[in-house]
Amino acid sequence: MILHTDVRGEGTPLMLFHSFGNTGSSMNEEVMQFFVDKKYQVFRPDLRGHGGSVGEIKNYFSYAADDVKDTLNFFGIKKCHIAGVSYGGIEALLFAQKYPDYVSSLTVSGIFPIKPTGWEQSEQEEAEGLKSIRSNSDIASILDEMHGDGDWRSLFQSVIEGGEDYPFDQVSNVSDISVPMLCISGGSSKKEVANALNFKRLNPDIHISVIPFAGHLVSEDQPLIYAQTLHCFVGEVERNKKKGTDLS
Repeated sequence: MILHTDVRGEGTPLMLFHSFGNTGSSMNEEVMQFFVDKKYQVFRPDLRGHGGSVGEIKNYFSYAADDVKDTLNFFGIKKCHIAGVSYGGIEALLFAQKYPDYVSSLTVSGIFPIKPTGWEQSEQEEAEGLKSIRSNSDIASILDEMHGDGDWRSLFQSVIEGGEDYPFDQVSNVSDISVPMLCISGGSSKKEVANALNFKRLNPDIHISVIPFAGHLVSEDQPLIYAQTLHCFVGEVERNKKKGTDLS
């Protein structure tokens, strides 16, 4: 499936993946502009079921990697840097695992390689929060406008019903990942910092960064610091590629 995608700028390709319930153009606006100004071509797709990317959402993660591949092929992009937050971070990682030849570097935030204590309670609280959002007519109107043809209600319902298990086995499968990888975490959340440390334990070659005064959605909480950190990492990957040095 070719994902509906917002494309800005010209230069080195970078794809940014949004979090659950958002769209490509509703997130990462400051990050996008930062990279456009640095001569990057920035792709911000709507993930399946979000915004303009209408498609089957049952067994969502089984489609994720192929959706990204189809989208890059559509735009004629053979290799790019990818970065994702939360749900988008999972999608970015799954793509890098399945199609590493397309990936110059991988950056993730807000994803869990190891199931944290109290996970079931957190899932229940998230489901209750989504029910509350869905029943609020003002918020529902905003989401209707944001997602257009995207069926956000079905997305929310799939989480409320617990229809899609979190892919801990796949997210933790990073011991032999073959692309340069960075985990950026928000320093205001112990769970997020633990995620970064767990990735480092699973693979010492994974780079980590903790951004102060940021939580789960680090690119939204501290967009400029996030963009600068990502730019530093991506730039180093590009420089080492020219030297023939492997950062993975």
